Amino acid sequence: MEYVVVTGAYGGMGRATCKLLASRGYTVFALDKKVFDKEDGIIPIEVDVTSEQSVLNATSEIEKITPVIKAVIHYAGVYVLDSLVEMSEQRFISAFNVNLFGVYRLNKALIPLLKGGKIIITTSELAPLDPLPFTGVYAITKSALDKYAYSLRMEVQLLDISVSVIRAGAVETGLLNVSTTELDKFISETKLYTCNAERFKKVVTSVEAKSVKPEKIASVSLKIVNSKRPRYVYNVNRNGLLLLLNALPKKLQTFIIKKILK
Repeated sequence: MEYVVVTGAYGGMGRATCKLLASRGYTVFALDKKVFDKEDGIIPIEVDVTSEQSVLNATSEIEKITPVIKAVIHYAGVYVLDSLVEMSEQRFISAFNVNLFGVYRLNKALIPLLKGGKIIITTSELAPLDPLPFTGVYAITKSALDKYAYSLRMEVQLLDISVSVIRAGAVETGLLNVSTTELDKFISETKLYTCNAERFKKVVTSVEAKSVKPEKIASVSLKIVNSKRPRYVYNVNRNGLLLLLNALPKKLQTFIIKKILK
């Protein structure tokens, strides 16, 4: 029997991945802050990735069942849309605590169990791109996560462990609803960017219009788990307009954004 750990297991992408892996004969440790009852092939474990002790407790639960896992797949994350000069320090730090430090904590705890296994980290299509205004803190955390993943890959290859990142664009999950809620909240609360924020909503809506099913991400994760030599980067549903904007000189990028939003 082969075991896989999935974080953010009861969100859209995590849930789809757990079900797909279980259907293919894997036993899945489904990690999340809120979990469902045990299912065939899916073992729920409550964990708060922002807490080192919670992560260690979850690891102990896994070790009671198996000394080896084939892969750990990271989906746990938060979406934050806010102004970098208006958001609270707590909110800024919290985004890093989940999106970056949570991945670090779990990988550190599980590394003894990953004997020749795989680490799969979901970053974002924004990770290698220049950030858009008001998505800055989210893009920064995902860019840092992407850089962390590559650094980790360089190190753990010496332990015969592979690291891959899935740079996903818009996916039909609860995160899109969160994005809309975050944007509406920002528009109602910002004191510096009222006019700009209304126009930015149109930009965000157009970017998120083309989304893929979470099952698409699940199939990519399964492909990586089953691959003997997985690639480092797997791009899914990249947005053409964002790619085009990023290809322009930075001076021109900022000029265009200012024209659109001001």
